[in-house]
Amino acid sequence: DSQVAKTIRNFPQLMGYSLEENLKPRVQWLKELGVDDSQVANTITKYPQLMGCSLEENLKPMVQWLKGLGMDDSQVAKTIANFPQLMGFSLEENLKPKVMTLRE
Repeated sequence: DSQVAKTIRNFPQLMGYSLEENLKPRVQWLKELGVDDSQVANTITKYPQLMGCSLEENLKPMVQWLKGLGMDDSQVAKTIANFPQLMGFSLEENLKPKVMTLRE
C-alpha cells in the first residue's frame, strides 16, 4: 500500500514501535474515538509519532481537555483525524495558555 510505504519512508522509526504495546492499542483507541477505518491510516500518515504517544499521559488527557472545551465525541474524532499533530502538543505549556489568551 502506497500510504504505508510513504509513512515508513517519512518516519522509519515507526518500525521500531511495538506492535502489541504501541501500534495495535493506538489504532484501536482511534477507532473507539470514532475515527473511521478509512481515516485511521491517513491520520497515522499525517502524524506517525502519534503511535509513540502515551495513551495515559498524553492522548487520553488531551481528549478529556478537548471535551472540556465543549467538543462532543464526533468533533474530537474529526479534530484528531484532520490535525493529529495536536496530540503531540503540550497541554500545560502550549494549548492551555493559548486558550486562556483567546478567552480574554
